[in-house]
Amino acid sequence: MQIKESSVTAIYSFDPKTRVMRPLFSTGVSAGFPSPAEDYIDRHLDLNERLIDNPAATFFVRVAGDSMIGAGINHDDIVIVDRSLEPASGRIVIAVLNGELAVKRLVIQGDSCRLVSENPEYPPLEISPETPLEIWGVATYAIHKL
Repeated sequence: MQIKESSVTAIYSFDPKTRVMRPLFSTGVSAGFPSPAEDYIDRHLDLNERLIDNPAATFFVRVAGDSMIGAGINHDDIVIVDRSLEPASGRIVIAVLNGELAVKRLVIQGDSCRLVSENPEYPPLEISPETPLEIWGVATYAIHKL
């Protein structure tokens, strides 16, 4: 079994010494008609604090391919991965299947296990008990450029 839509092109470690503090406005931003600017900063937001729950168990991967677009994960996105989370059914995981890294949704039903894409162009990957599969971690966030 070969994964044609290989989903990971790079792996990055997390540097807990880096802090990314940005202003967080207390007012909402209208997605419809603009509202008057109130220029009120509620507090500063640390993106590491917001996005990283377990720094020692966190790493990042860069995604290649379009097999997870239905889950909001696009080509060239950065996915935050937490190795401390349980890879339960329904979660999006970073899997090593036959030596290749992939981002897929893990589906476990009874004794069967599948890695499922979020794009109908790609069929699910059935995992037999003989298939070498390792789950590296659970995806928690996808970061992409607008």
